[in-house]
Amino acid sequence: MTLRHFQIFVAVCDNKNMTAAANSMFMSQSAVSQAVSELEEYYNVRLFERLSKKLYLTQAGEKLLSYARHIIGLNAAAENEMRALRKKGNIRIGASVTVGSCVLPKLVSDFRRESPGLTIEVTEDNTSKIEQMIINDKLDLGLVEGEITSSDIKSRSLTDDVLVLICAKDHPFAKRSRIEPKELEKENFILREVGSGTRKTFENVMAENSLKWTATWTCNNADTIKMAVAEDLGISVISKRAVSKELEEGLLKAVNINGLIFIRQFKLIYHKNKYFTEAIKSFTELCLLKYKDLTEE
Repeated sequence: MTLRHFQIFVAVCDNKNMTAAANSMFMSQSAVSQAVSELEEYYNVRLFERLSKKLYLTQAGEKLLSYARHIIGLNAAAENEMRALRKKGNIRIGASVTVGSCVLPKLVSDFRRESPGLTIEVTEDNTSKIEQMIINDKLDLGLVEGEITSSDIKSRSLTDDVLVLICAKDHPFAKRSRIEPKELEKENFILREVGSGTRKTFENVMAENSLKWTATWTCNNADTIKMAVAEDLGISVISKRAVSKELEEGLLKAVNINGLIFIRQFKLIYHKNKYFTEAIKSFTELCLLKYKDLTEE
């Protein structure tokens, strides 16, 4: 089997359609179909069920897809490493929203000063999206604050991150040093979207304490949350790092909750089979130096 066979197979899986896969690879539909047939004949298994003109991966197909992505990723890594003999290379880094705004800019700035010839590509999204991009070899490394679900992902804890309850400066909570957890059940929350680490941490702590909550506004960035809370449209739980300026200026107020602590960890994540180029190793070492309490999970 050739690398081309695996590339075609992955394209069919991603597009879930032979014609769409052919178009994405600038091939004929018959050539794509032939490549899939050759794979099935070679391994003597059926990779797709063809039902009502739709393709569905079989168990064997799911297994081969994992290997195919790994093989393609290794080939890409080999090409990147060979190119690195002529130039410094590049790193694709993904960051969840809080890490992307509060931690990553300084890391990238420090890294560029040490390795000026490197190209760094940064993608910001929620933890689940970053995790999926690493699985699909769209990213080399991820810096996230949410939970990782795939057994194919290796995770290293970087540092703790504390979340705080914030409200507008004119909200009744703002005049108090602390509140009781049950009081949260009467409030409207402005929260991050499902899939974000901030949202997951909030949900877990509330569930552990048998507390109900109502979300009246869901958004995918911290700036919108801060603006909406400042206008007294609701309260929120957010990384203290993300609101340090607003708290200092008095635009928002942080409120303590008796017996309730929202805390999570920033993590460095990567695929368990990821080949580390010299550039990736260098960036990882920078993270190690920055957060000396680094431990592998």
